[in-house]
Amino acid sequence: MKTGTKLLVVEDDADILELIRLTLESQGYDVLTAGDGNRGLQLFHQEKPVLVLLDILLPGMTGLDICQDIRRSSATPILFLTCKRDAEDIIGGLELGADDYMTKPFDPAILVARVRAILRRTGVAADNRISKYGSLEIDWPGRTVLRDGEPVPLFTKERQLLFVLLEHRNQVISVSQIYALVWGLDNASDEQTVKVHISNLRKKIEDDPAHPKFIQTVRGFGYKFSTS
Repeated sequence: MKTGTKLLVVEDDADILELIRLTLESQGYDVLTAGDGNRGLQLFHQEKPVLVLLDILLPGMTGLDICQDIRRSSATPILFLTCKRDAEDIIGGLELGADDYMTKPFDPAILVARVRAILRRTGVAADNRISKYGSLEIDWPGRTVLRDGEPVPLFTKERQLLFVLLEHRNQVISVSQIYALVWGLDNASDEQTVKVHISNLRKKIEDDPAHPKFIQTVRGFGYKFSTS
């Protein structure tokens, strides 16, 4: 039975790619596959999977290059699958923003366990892509938010702003980055516009907007959505 949870696997070895695909699909995941780095990155931006399983040695772009590109705009978890075993390779991948690392060959059952652990840790439910943070319940596909079980009424830009913060959860985003992602690169950055929308969002999702738990100000840098 399909769970609706979309995963992306980027691997140039056709046999390994097929093994991973069959293993994950047997657990109900929707699996996208790519055999080279360029196609993998294209699929990531088009399909927005909840987890990327990524080889390091790939034709086109390397897995490390893809990881860097993803981390410029997204906190989507990344699991490296590679034959590279040196400590510096593992450390390098993790420092670039990967969430976990597995070396080949691997036990398919352990791979499934790692995938489930990452999805639990990052707050993505395997059944319907619902994330829960305290009193908030986030429906990713539907782009809706519940607070204490009640729908939160959001205007379009408030919704876009909230999901930008959620997609970069626990990461500080500058005002200029937020403005570019929500209002567009062609518009001049407006700090006051961002500030007003942040204030309005806090009133709708925070128990105490004056002392926010979720949308935190990092003075001199920007804002972040905190899950801790």
